[in-house]
Amino acid sequence: MNRWVLLEHKILDSKLINIHYDFLVEEQSDCLTWKFDEIPLLNKGFVKIVEQPNHRLVWLSRIEYQLSNNRGLVKRIDHGTFSYVSNNQDSQELKIILNGKLLKGLLIIDGNLCQLKKNN
Repeated sequence: MNRWVLLEHKILDSKLINIHYDFLVEEQSDCLTWKFDEIPLLNKGFVKIVEQPNHRLVWLSRIEYQLSNNRGLVKRIDHGTFSYVSNNQDSQELKIILNGKLLKGLLIIDGNLCQLKKNN
C-alpha cells in the first residue's frame, strides 16, 4: 500500500532527554528505516541520516508506544502514503513523493543524506 511514518523517539538518559526521529517506508514484508537527528524541512538543504535495520510493519500503525528495557517512548508525528520516483538499490539513492502534513514533497535519500524538495 506504500505507507510511511515519521516517529519521534525520546530516550531519557541520566536525566537528559535524547530525541531522534525514525523514518520508515513500507517495503513488502517490512519497512526500510532511517534515523534522522533532525527533520528535513522543505527546500532547506540536506540532513544527515543513518540507515537502520528494517523495522516491522506494525510501526506504521502505532501512534504512541513505550518501548521495553528503558529504550524510550515512540510517538508518531507524521504519516501518509508515498509513490516511487526512483528506487535504485544499486546506488543507495531513493526518491519518493510523500503525502503527509509535515513531510510533503519529493524526498531524496542519497547515502547518509536526505533532502525534501517541493514536488513540481
